Amino acid sequence: MRKLITLLICSILSTAAGAQKTSKKEPFYFPPKGAWETRSPESLKVDTTKIKDAIQAAKANETKDSRDLAVAQVQDFWKEPYLEAEGAFGERGDPTGIIVYKGYIIAIWGDPTQVEMTNSVTKSFLSTVIGVAVDKGLIKSVLDTIAPYMAPIELFQPQGGPPLGAQPQLLYPFATPHNRFLTWDVMLRQTSDWEGTLWGKPDWADRPEATANAALQRERHAPGTVWKYNDVRVNALALAATNVWRKPLPQVLKTYVMDPIGASDTWRWMGYRNAWIVIDGQPVQSVSGGGHWGGGMFINAYDMARFGLLTLNRGKWNGQQLVSDTWVMQALTPTTANKGYGYMNWFLNGDQKLFPSAPKTAFAHIGNGQNVIYVDPEHDLVIVARWITGKGMDTVIRNVLAALPR
Repeated sequence: MRKLITLLICSILSTAAGAQKTSKKEPFYFPPKGAWETRSPESLKVDTTKIKDAIQAAKANETKDSRDLAVAQVQDFWKEPYLEAEGAFGERGDPTGIIVYKGYIIAIWGDPTQVEMTNSVTKSFLSTVIGVAVDKGLIKSVLDTIAPYMAPIELFQPQGGPPLGAQPQLLYPFATPHNRFLTWDVMLRQTSDWEGTLWGKPDWADRPEATANAALQRERHAPGTVWKYNDVRVNALALAATNVWRKPLPQVLKTYVMDPIGASDTWRWMGYRNAWIVIDGQPVQSVSGGGHWGGGMFINAYDMARFGLLTLNRGKWNGQQLVSDTWVMQALTPTTANKGYGYMNWFLNGDQKLFPSAPKTAFAHIGNGQNVIYVDPEHDLVIVARWITGKGMDTVIRNVLAALPR
């Protein structure tokens, strides 16, 4: 009997040890600056044929918009008033992408080194620098109203430059009876209904639903109740964040995010030519949250993939917590008025409407074009795809997931 019990205990311990050994995951790979290890799909038990199918799908589903991105903007927003460009555009190249599995590059297509406009993926970089401000206590809570954080904002006029004209000398973007009740949270979720004109663009002119008179006379929605994708409001949030940091947001992003994740030195975050203010006696450009009127993040696919890896690992990079797990959790919390949206520009897949082929836990940072950073925590997977249709992106995802080991 004693011998039987001894054998039983040994068997249990052996099984537990085996389970522990089996469940132990290989350490996640984080690429150092200037290098990124590439592994063949076969070495990670990934089906090469299906990966080739995914790449073919990405190339076959190139967006139909012009490669001249200034022309593409007109193609997409031609119905809007105030369509004049205020920032840089440039041209794009071929469809490009990277597939990263367990931290390793297993496939690329196009030219991942090419620095191109990434449109509203920029919003995810904007929300991240706000997250860092919260982590560092510059913003006490996202539920705080923004108005108490704001000083009068002085517009910058270069010496010998054109007069400011009808623009006021000082801006008070959160001082109206409606705007003074807006929190960081509703601005991040695009449920603010912020009112006003910024950098020459009135809020109602972005994807207008009514005439100017009707838009100006309507009652404002209560904060948090109605979701509306609106780049003027995004730019107002960028201005507020600049005011809190008291320095250019690209500098903040470089110091706290892009340098620590080993990003290249080629990315640039641009604003509008008329979006210059004075902070502590220095001219500072308030950057835009996308490329609607030009500007935004110009970046290569490798750097996009590094940012995707950071969000895949919930703000941690190689043991260093760059953005708090709490912030990432908030960014991934569905917005009440739009369950498919977290913080800008974290698109969620909880109802699987965004990507039917992907798991519910997948999410993506998406910009017009489309520029996509697909993040899949269940599969340790990041896919960057540039200049692809939405339907094409789901096909790419379906093929990649089918290629992964079961």
